[in-house]
Amino acid sequence: MDALHRHRSLYKGTTPPWKETYRRRCMDRLKNSRSRLLDRYRQMGETCSSGASIIVQEVMGEEWTALQSEDQRLPSLWGSGGMSEMFNVMKEYDELAVLEDIQQELMSHEMSIIEEYERNLQFEQQYISSVVEGMDEMQIICPTCHVNNLNVNSYFIACPCGLYINTKKRNITPEALRNLLESRMSEHMGDCLYNPIFSVASNTDSSPNLMISCKVCDYLSIVL
Repeated sequence: MDALHRHRSLYKGTTPPWKETYRRRCMDRLKNSRSRLLDRYRQMGETCSSGASIIVQEVMGEEWTALQSEDQRLPSLWGSGGMSEMFNVMKEYDELAVLEDIQQELMSHEMSIIEEYERNLQFEQQYISSVVEGMDEMQIICPTCHVNNLNVNSYFIACPCGLYINTKKRNITPEALRNLLESRMSEHMGDCLYNPIFSVASNTDSSPNLMISCKVCDYLSIVL
């Protein structure tokens, strides 16, 4: 406890010198842990409590341990209580308010990631529904203009907006196209929260391909 009292006397009434470094590292780790966060969120499903942290305490614990290894004057978090034990140890110290502020900022950012994921998941579900279920007789909404129904036959796929893909000898049916669109959308959504776009691009032999891409995550794939 003497070491903790000495630690307290160093920063009493001042902003701890580790604050910005720790805050920045925690935020960077949280951003880089988006896949882990969303995987955990999907696994938790309906058991996830509103307002509860998913990986924030893990992130704070990991970064505090890294920071403490660089500055032995900082109290260690290792113990049966983890982050909660650290908060109890520091509850009388000025650093507690700093840690709580950082925790709230991280939880807010964590929630924004989840909310964005939910919005894009809803968009994906609605879009796939409109594209692959669409209209009568397996009509499929054009993925590039989102307005017209595609003309899908054994020779080509076309849309009044200008989309034209030669499908001769490729056995592309409306159902096959539906499955391809759904597969690529789901593949992209597994790693990125943002909405992809569809476009037509020529391959090496000048034949057009339907492409799906995302400017945010650099996802790029050929649909057909």
